[in-house]
Amino acid sequence: MASDPADDIAAALARLRGRRPRPPFPPDAHHHPHGGHGGGPWGRGAPPWADPARGRFGGPARLRLLDALVAASGPLSVSEIAEAVGVDQPRASRLVQQAEQMGLVAREPDPDDARRTRVRLTAEGEGLVSGFRGRRRDAVRSALESFTDAERAEFARLLAKFADAWPSD
Repeated sequence: MASDPADDIAAALARLRGRRPRPPFPPDAHHHPHGGHGGGPWGRGAPPWADPARGRFGGPARLRLLDALVAASGPLSVSEIAEAVGVDQPRASRLVQQAEQMGLVAREPDPDDARRTRVRLTAEGEGLVSGFRGRRRDAVRSALESFTDAERAEFARLLAKFADAWPSD
């Protein structure tokens, strides 16, 4: 059975999103991305989807963390997560800690090194990723409504080729 071009396009977009370099924000930018002066599209402070204190798990790095764990064949170390997400190890550790506090990931002992832990998705984390992927797929399908079947398939093929060739550094 042929794959759905919308699924292929959503997957390619997710691969590209995971390879974007982090913007050079000042150290406190995650609290006040627009300098704290109310000049950004969300007024003062971070956008609402980026605030775990509000009960949401959003933000590009947090979502890439969950995507990386879904894509992995098993639990990942914090170092592996840092590489997959495109952040430094301290930031990856904080992301894992936040996700763990929200019940989305769990740490388990590394069977090869008792000093290390590995991180895996919980059932709640898997459900959250599934919901995001469904919304992403729905958005892609909506954007493709004016495309013919042949155009959808060709766009999916070309975008996947582009995403696979995108530099990972």
